Amino acid sequence: MSRWTAADVPDLTGRTVLVTGATSGLGRATAEILAARGARVLATGRDVSRLPAGVEPVELDLADQASVRAAAAAIRGPIDVLVNNAGVMGTPPTYTVDGFELQIATNHLGPAVLTWLLLPQVTRVVTVSSLAHRGGGLDPDDLHFRRRPYRASVAYAQSKLANLLFTAELARRGVFAVAAHPGLTDTALLANSLRRRGLGGLAGPVNAVLCQRVERGVLPQLYAAVGPVAPGDYVGPRGLGETRGYPGPARRSAAAQDPALARRLWDATVAETGVTPDIRPGVGEDTEA
Repeated sequence: MSRWTAADVPDLTGRTVLVTGATSGLGRATAEILAARGARVLATGRDVSRLPAGVEPVELDLADQASVRAAAAAIRGPIDVLVNNAGVMGTPPTYTVDGFELQIATNHLGPAVLTWLLLPQVTRVVTVSSLAHRGGGLDPDDLHFRRRPYRASVAYAQSKLANLLFTAELARRGVFAVAAHPGLTDTALLANSLRRRGLGGLAGPVNAVLCQRVERGVLPQLYAAVGPVAPGDYVGPRGLGETRGYPGPARRSAAAQDPALARRLWDATVAETGVTPDIRPGVGEDTEA
Protein backbone atom coordinates (compact mmCIF):
# COMPACT_ATOMS: atom_id res chain seq x y z
CA MET A 1 0.00 0.00 0.00
CA SER A 2 3.03 2.32 0.37
CA ARG A 3 2.47 4.20 -2.91
CA TRP A 4 -0.74 2.65 -4.23
CA THR A 5 -2.14 4.52 -7.25
CA ALA A 6 -4.84 4.12 -9.86
CA ALA A 7 -2.32 2.14 -11.90
CA ASP A 8 -2.63 -0.59 -9.26
CA VAL A 9 -6.37 -1.08 -9.88
CA PRO A 10 -6.57 -4.65 -11.20
CA ASP A 11 -8.29 -5.82 -14.35
CA LEU A 12 -12.02 -5.73 -13.54
CA THR A 13 -13.38 -7.47 -16.60
CA GLY A 14 -16.55 -9.30 -15.63
CA ARG A 15 -17.09 -7.19 -12.50
CA THR A 16 -20.01 -4.82 -11.91
CA VAL A 17 -19.65 -1.64 -9.85
CA LEU A 18 -22.32 0.87 -8.83
CA VAL A 19 -21.05 4.40 -8.12
CA THR A 20 -23.36 7.10 -6.76
CA GLY A 21 -22.84 10.77 -7.54
CA ALA A 22 -20.78 10.18 -10.68
CA THR A 23 -21.58 13.42 -12.52
CA SER A 24 -18.50 15.22 -11.16
CA GLY A 25 -15.57 15.10 -8.76
CA LEU A 26 -14.62 11.93 -6.92
CA GLY A 27 -17.61 9.93 -8.14
CA ARG A 28 -16.92 10.72 -11.77
CA ALA A 29 -13.23 9.87 -11.36
CA THR A 30 -14.11 6.59 -9.63
CA ALA A 31 -16.52 5.60 -12.39
CA GLU A 32 -14.10 6.51 -15.19
CA ILE A 33 -11.12 4.69 -13.67
CA LEU A 34 -13.05 1.51 -12.90
CA ALA A 35 -14.65 1.49 -16.35
CA ALA A 36 -11.22 1.94 -17.93
CA ARG A 37 -10.07 -1.18 -16.07
CA GLY A 38 -12.86 -3.23 -17.63
CA ALA A 39 -15.64 -3.02 -15.05
CA ARG A 40 -19.27 -2.67 -15.99
CA VAL A 41 -20.06 0.58 -14.20
CA LEU A 42 -23.55 1.65 -13.20
CA ALA A 43 -23.36 5.34 -12.38
CA THR A 44 -26.00 7.48 -10.71
CA GLY A 45 -26.88 11.12 -10.90
CA ARG A 46 -29.86 13.41 -10.65
CA ASP A 47 -29.06 14.60 -14.19
CA VAL A 48 -27.91 11.52 -16.09
CA SER A 49 -26.91 13.64 -19.09
CA ARG A 50 -23.87 14.76 -17.07
CA LEU A 51 -22.57 11.24 -16.44
CA PRO A 52 -19.33 10.20 -18.16
CA ALA A 53 -19.23 8.11 -21.31
CA GLY A 54 -18.83 4.38 -20.95
CA VAL A 55 -21.16 3.92 -17.96
CA GLU A 56 -24.74 2.71 -17.61
CA PRO A 57 -26.80 5.64 -16.28
CA VAL A 58 -29.12 5.29 -13.29
CA GLU A 59 -31.28 8.28 -12.34
CA LEU A 60 -31.12 8.77 -8.58
CA ASP A 61 -31.80 11.58 -6.11
CA LEU A 62 -30.60 10.34 -2.74
CA ALA A 63 -32.53 13.08 -0.97
CA ASP A 64 -35.81 11.56 -2.20
CA GLN A 65 -36.70 8.20 -0.70
CA ALA A 66 -39.05 7.36 -3.59
CA SER A 67 -36.20 7.94 -6.03
CA VAL A 68 -33.92 5.67 -3.99
CA ARG A 69 -36.48 2.88 -4.02
CA ALA A 70 -37.10 3.26 -7.74
CA ALA A 71 -33.39 3.14 -8.52
CA ALA A 72 -32.86 0.07 -6.34
CA ALA A 73 -35.79 -1.70 -8.02
CA ALA A 74 -34.36 -0.93 -11.47
CA ILE A 75 -30.89 -2.36 -10.74
CA ARG A 76 -30.76 -6.04 -11.63
CA GLY A 77 -28.13 -8.72 -11.16
CA PRO A 78 -25.11 -9.02 -8.88
CA ILE A 79 -23.05 -5.97 -7.91
CA ASP A 80 -19.46 -6.64 -6.90
CA VAL A 81 -18.93 -3.20 -5.36
CA LEU A 82 -21.35 -0.47 -4.30
CA VAL A 83 -19.58 2.88 -3.84
CA ASN A 84 -21.71 5.28 -1.78
CA ASN A 85 -19.92 8.41 -2.93
CA ALA A 86 -22.60 11.07 -3.51
CA GLY A 87 -23.02 13.81 -0.94
CA VAL A 88 -23.76 17.45 -0.17
CA MET A 89 -22.00 19.78 2.25
CA GLY A 90 -22.74 22.96 4.14
CA THR A 91 -26.30 23.52 2.96
CA PRO A 92 -28.65 26.04 4.62
CA PRO A 93 -31.49 24.57 6.68
CA THR A 94 -33.42 22.64 4.05
CA TYR A 95 -35.92 19.82 4.37
CA THR A 96 -36.62 17.18 1.74
CA VAL A 97 -39.93 15.96 0.37
CA ASP A 98 -39.77 13.27 3.08
CA GLY A 99 -39.32 15.85 5.84
CA PHE A 100 -35.62 15.01 6.40
CA GLU A 101 -32.82 17.52 6.91
CA LEU A 102 -31.05 17.65 3.53
CA GLN A 103 -27.52 16.68 4.56
CA ILE A 104 -28.46 13.65 6.68
CA ALA A 105 -30.97 12.65 3.98
CA THR A 106 -28.46 12.78 1.13
CA ASN A 107 -25.33 11.64 2.94
CA HIS A 108 -26.75 8.91 5.18
CA LEU A 109 -30.44 8.02 4.93
CA GLY A 110 -30.49 7.74 1.15
CA PRO A 111 -27.28 5.69 0.92
CA ALA A 112 -28.40 3.49 3.83
CA VAL A 113 -31.69 2.63 2.13
CA LEU A 114 -29.97 2.04 -1.22
CA THR A 115 -27.46 -0.25 0.48
CA TRP A 116 -30.11 -2.15 2.41
CA LEU A 117 -32.34 -2.66 -0.62
CA LEU A 118 -29.43 -3.91 -2.72
CA LEU A 119 -27.71 -6.02 -0.05
CA PRO A 120 -28.85 -9.38 -1.45
CA GLN A 121 -27.06 -8.42 -4.70
CA VAL A 122 -23.95 -6.71 -3.32
CA THR A 123 -20.57 -8.15 -2.40
CA ARG A 124 -18.63 -5.14 -1.07
CA VAL A 125 -20.01 -1.83 0.22
CA VAL A 126 -17.80 1.27 0.25
CA THR A 127 -19.07 4.44 1.90
CA VAL A 128 -17.24 7.75 1.61
CA SER A 129 -16.90 9.69 4.86
CA SER A 130 -14.81 12.76 5.69
CA LEU A 131 -12.30 14.25 8.10
CA ALA A 132 -15.26 16.41 9.13
CA HIS A 133 -16.77 13.45 11.01
CA ARG A 134 -14.63 14.59 13.95
CA GLY A 135 -16.31 18.00 14.03
CA GLY A 136 -19.60 17.27 15.72
CA GLY A 137 -21.74 14.76 17.50
CA LEU A 138 -24.69 12.72 16.34
CA ASP A 139 -28.06 12.60 18.03
CA PRO A 140 -30.08 9.62 16.74
CA ASP A 141 -33.15 11.12 18.40
CA ASP A 142 -32.78 14.45 16.59
CA LEU A 143 -31.20 13.72 13.21
CA HIS A 144 -33.13 16.58 11.60
CA PHE A 145 -32.35 19.39 14.08
CA ARG A 146 -35.92 19.82 15.15
CA ARG A 147 -34.83 20.33 18.78
CA ARG A 148 -31.31 21.65 18.25
CA PRO A 149 -30.25 24.92 16.59
CA TYR A 150 -29.25 24.16 13.02
CA ARG A 151 -25.64 24.73 12.01
CA ALA A 152 -24.60 23.63 8.54
CA SER A 153 -21.13 22.48 9.63
CA VAL A 154 -22.54 20.42 12.51
CA ALA A 155 -25.16 18.84 10.26
CA TYR A 156 -22.46 17.88 7.76
CA ALA A 157 -20.21 16.47 10.49
CA GLN A 158 -23.15 14.46 11.84
CA SER A 159 -23.83 12.96 8.41
CA LYS A 160 -20.18 11.98 7.91
CA LEU A 161 -20.02 10.43 11.39
CA ALA A 162 -23.16 8.52 10.42
CA ASN A 163 -21.28 7.11 7.42
CA LEU A 164 -18.64 5.60 9.69
CA LEU A 165 -21.12 4.29 12.24
CA PHE A 166 -23.21 2.74 9.46
CA THR A 167 -20.14 1.05 7.98
CA ALA A 168 -19.11 -0.30 11.38
CA GLU A 169 -22.58 -1.69 12.05
CA LEU A 170 -22.79 -3.29 8.61
CA ALA A 171 -19.45 -4.98 9.24
CA ARG A 172 -20.53 -6.09 12.72
CA ARG A 173 -23.58 -7.74 11.14
CA GLY A 174 -21.46 -9.67 8.64
CA VAL A 175 -21.48 -7.42 5.58
CA PHE A 176 -18.18 -6.68 3.78
CA ALA A 177 -18.34 -2.94 4.41
CA VAL A 178 -15.45 -0.48 4.18
CA ALA A 179 -15.22 3.31 4.57
CA ALA A 180 -12.88 5.83 2.97
CA HIS A 181 -12.26 9.56 2.99
CA PRO A 182 -10.47 11.78 0.43
CA GLY A 183 -8.70 14.19 2.77
CA LEU A 184 -8.85 17.70 1.34
CA THR A 185 -9.57 17.40 -2.36
CA ASP A 186 -10.30 19.99 -5.05
CA THR A 187 -13.93 19.18 -5.85
CA ALA A 188 -17.10 21.21 -6.25
CA LEU A 189 -18.26 20.18 -2.76
CA LEU A 190 -16.13 22.75 -0.90
CA ALA A 191 -16.59 25.36 -3.62
CA ASN A 192 -20.37 25.06 -3.50
CA SER A 193 -20.33 25.30 0.29
CA LEU A 194 -18.29 28.52 0.16
CA ARG A 195 -20.59 30.01 -2.49
CA ARG A 196 -23.64 29.36 -0.33
CA ARG A 197 -21.96 31.41 2.40
CA GLY A 198 -21.25 34.30 0.04
CA LEU A 199 -17.56 33.37 -0.15
CA GLY A 200 -17.52 32.11 -3.72
CA GLY A 201 -14.49 34.22 -4.57
CA LEU A 202 -12.42 32.17 -2.14
CA ALA A 203 -13.30 28.82 -3.71
CA GLY A 204 -10.52 28.83 -6.31
CA PRO A 205 -7.70 30.03 -4.02
CA VAL A 206 -8.75 27.79 -1.12
CA ASN A 207 -8.91 24.70 -3.32
CA ALA A 208 -5.60 25.59 -5.01
CA VAL A 209 -3.72 26.11 -1.74
CA LEU A 210 -5.25 23.54 0.61
CA CYS A 211 -6.50 20.73 -1.58
CA GLN A 212 -4.99 17.92 -3.58
CA ARG A 213 -6.19 17.12 -7.07
CA VAL A 214 -9.09 14.74 -7.67
CA GLU A 215 -6.70 12.23 -9.25
CA ARG A 216 -5.02 11.82 -5.85
CA GLY A 217 -8.07 12.33 -3.64
CA VAL A 218 -9.93 9.47 -5.32
CA LEU A 219 -7.29 6.89 -4.36
CA PRO A 220 -8.65 5.98 -0.88
CA GLN A 221 -12.09 5.07 -2.19
CA LEU A 222 -10.58 3.19 -5.13
CA TYR A 223 -8.41 1.24 -2.70
CA ALA A 224 -11.44 0.55 -0.50
CA ALA A 225 -13.34 -0.65 -3.58
CA VAL A 226 -10.77 -3.00 -5.12
CA GLY A 227 -7.81 -3.26 -2.74
CA PRO A 228 -7.00 -5.90 -0.12
CA VAL A 229 -9.07 -4.44 2.71
CA ALA A 230 -10.98 -6.14 5.52
CA PRO A 231 -14.56 -5.56 6.70
CA GLY A 232 -14.74 -2.47 8.89
CA ASP A 233 -11.53 -0.89 7.54
CA TYR A 234 -11.30 2.87 7.08
CA VAL A 235 -8.95 4.22 4.40
CA GLY A 236 -7.69 7.76 3.86
CA PRO A 237 -4.65 9.74 2.71
CA ARG A 238 -1.54 9.10 4.81
CA GLY A 239 0.15 12.49 4.61
CA LEU A 240 -0.16 15.79 6.49
CA GLY A 241 -2.87 14.95 8.99
CA GLU A 242 -4.68 12.72 6.50
CA THR A 243 -5.31 15.69 4.22
CA ARG A 244 -3.33 14.40 1.22
CA GLY A 245 -1.13 11.58 -0.03
CA TYR A 246 -1.30 7.91 -0.87
CA PRO A 247 -3.99 5.75 0.79
CA GLY A 248 -3.51 4.05 4.14
CA PRO A 249 -5.36 3.33 7.39
CA ALA A 250 -7.36 6.32 8.63
CA ARG A 251 -8.19 7.36 12.19
CA ARG A 252 -11.71 7.47 13.60
CA SER A 253 -12.99 9.72 16.35
CA ALA A 254 -14.05 8.13 19.63
CA ALA A 255 -17.70 8.62 18.66
CA ALA A 256 -17.15 6.75 15.38
CA GLN A 257 -15.95 3.76 17.39
CA ASP A 258 -18.96 3.67 19.73
CA PRO A 259 -20.93 0.44 19.05
CA ALA A 260 -23.88 1.57 21.14
CA LEU A 261 -24.18 4.77 19.12
CA ALA A 262 -23.91 2.75 15.88
CA ARG A 263 -26.80 0.52 16.98
CA ARG A 264 -28.92 3.53 17.95
CA LEU A 265 -28.30 5.12 14.56
CA TRP A 266 -29.17 1.84 12.82
CA ASP A 267 -32.47 1.62 14.70
CA ALA A 268 -33.24 5.30 14.06
CA THR A 269 -32.55 4.83 10.35
CA VAL A 270 -34.95 1.89 10.21
CA ALA A 271 -37.60 3.94 12.01
CA GLU A 272 -37.10 7.02 9.80
CA THR A 273 -37.09 5.18 6.47
CA GLY A 274 -39.40 2.24 7.15
CA VAL A 275 -36.89 -0.17 5.59
CA THR A 276 -35.88 -3.33 7.43
CA PRO A 277 -32.56 -4.57 6.04
CA ASP A 278 -32.34 -8.10 4.70
CA ILE A 279 -29.04 -9.38 6.08
CA ARG A 280 -28.67 -13.13 5.63
CA PRO A 281 -25.77 -15.58 5.87
CA GLY A 282 -23.55 -15.20 2.83
CA VAL A 283 -24.43 -11.57 2.11
CA GLY A 284 -21.30 -9.52 1.75
CA GLU A 285 -18.83 -12.40 1.56
CA ASP A 286 -16.06 -10.80 -0.43
CA THR A 287 -14.22 -12.36 -3.33
CA GLU A 288 -10.83 -11.34 -4.63
CA ALA A 289 -11.15 -8.06 -6.51
